[in-house]
Amino acid sequence: MFRDKSVTKPQVIRLLALVVGVGLSLISDGAGSSGMTLAQRSAQTRGKKKTAVAKKPRVDYAVFSHQTHVNGQKLACDSCHKFPTRNWKEVRKSDVAFEDVAEFPEHASCLNCHRQQFFARERPAPAICSNCHVNVTPRNTARFLFPSLGDVTDVSRPRRNSASEFAVYFPHATHMDVIGGNFQRSNRDVRFVAARFQKEKPKEESDPKNCVICHQTYQPQGDSSDEYVTKPPRNLGDAFWLKKGTFKTIPLSHAACSTCHNTEAGIEPGPSKCEVCHKLLPEKVPVDFDPKLAETIGVTDPIIVRRWQHRMSSGSFTHDGGAHPGLSCTTCHNIPSMNTAEPKSLKVAVKSCGGAEGCHVTATSDEGGALNFEVDQRKARVDFECTKCHLVFGRQPLPASHLEAIPKPVTK
Repeated sequence: MFRDKSVTKPQVIRLLALVVGVGLSLISDGAGSSGMTLAQRSAQTRGKKKTAVAKKPRVDYAVFSHQTHVNGQKLACDSCHKFPTRNWKEVRKSDVAFEDVAEFPEHASCLNCHRQQFFARERPAPAICSNCHVNVTPRNTARFLFPSLGDVTDVSRPRRNSASEFAVYFPHATHMDVIGGNFQRSNRDVRFVAARFQKEKPKEESDPKNCVICHQTYQPQGDSSDEYVTKPPRNLGDAFWLKKGTFKTIPLSHAACSTCHNTEAGIEPGPSKCEVCHKLLPEKVPVDFDPKLAETIGVTDPIIVRRWQHRMSSGSFTHDGGAHPGLSCTTCHNIPSMNTAEPKSLKVAVKSCGGAEGCHVTATSDEGGALNFEVDQRKARVDFECTKCHLVFGRQPLPASHLEAIPKPVTK
């Protein structure tokens, strides 16, 4: 190997030191003007990469959201729902059939936006299919019964048990004089029979005739000796257990509406104007319902569960108990102010529990008023729970309406 003897050992050492110094300077400049070390800069780079690849919350396409499609995507009802659907003559036969939205939207209305979800490699089938289909398998294409078909029974097509995102707008005041109308389908004309609400003695059978057209006591006790919907435990004592006849029915289909609001009668709103009656709930309304208690009692009837989930007053109130069956609907319900799209207007005033002769609200606790007793106990004990009427609300602060319902003592 050639060696230049003119280069001395001290010169070689100085040259090596120069090279090392330049290298360290370059490394320092590469770390940035902030003086970060190479390790610090590397850690910062890794942090940026993590931020960049952060995933968005995963969408559950097995749960359909009208809020997303109507409020988010600004889609009109007829973007997906077609009136009438092709099966309207099949779900209801002969004379009872009427033009209706009686089926879920066709695939075409979904594919415009959800092609990727439709062809996702998910087993046994894409999750999005479960919104409409029963078993979600390629061999069984049966769909659930459409929610508006409450008057239709088909064992091959069960109902999907899910909470509705809608409140149905039904102004009771507008229908008070015409709801008892008799629609003659044979002549395809409309004839109304006047039926007005009247004040009558509360202990007499005085239900306005047009109330019972839509609302009947559901599963009343009747002549049965069994007052509960399911068998209670032997040690029940004074604890709550759901009784028969607790709830009233409500229309679960378009059948009653079609008597007047059909394409031939021309009474507005027409049957194709979904948005007039179906209003998206703006917020979750507090209800006096405990799902764990319902499970403990063993309540599986879908109508009972659905009605119980919407109880905004007393979750334990029964229409078939005590003196309630003999009372007029108007004793407790303020019919003209009821608007089903505004849940607060449906709330029963606690003052109605007093009655003409003082039922559950009396002047003093000594007279036996249940509300009086509960209020006195709550005032005496902060941890007291009002359980005579409530399931969930009894643990909440005492509302002003309950205090105002108790008559003020007469001062001399």
